[in-house]
Amino acid sequence: MEQQTEKQIERRVAKRIAKWIAIGIAGVIGITIFIFLGGKVVQLLWNWLLPPLFGVPAVTFWQGLGLLVLSRILFGGLGRGGHRGPRGPYSREDKERFKARIRERWGRASTVGEGSLHS
Repeated sequence: MEQQTEKQIERRVAKRIAKWIAIGIAGVIGITIFIFLGGKVVQLLWNWLLPPLFGVPAVTFWQGLGLLVLSRILFGGLGRGGHRGPRGPYSREDKERFKARIRERWGRASTVGEGSLHS
């Protein structure tokens, strides 16, 4: 009875390992396709729009991929992309401290609707 249970456990473990290997392989293939398509789309859009409009030279696939990476770094950030939860990057306390500093520096009428700035 114990040997059947051990064999069943071994089969389940083997199936789980095979499943995760398949997921890993599919992930690598998916990321490769995504990178290729991203670079190709940037290349095609650049070569379709910019040379006729501005007279700039056409780009190769690798230059298009480089532009995609550069735009991600400059505009999308790295890692989580700057998203820090449903309330945005600042907590309620951070916002209150910011408002208090603005009031200290510029006076009581620093927010919209409280009056003019020159009161």
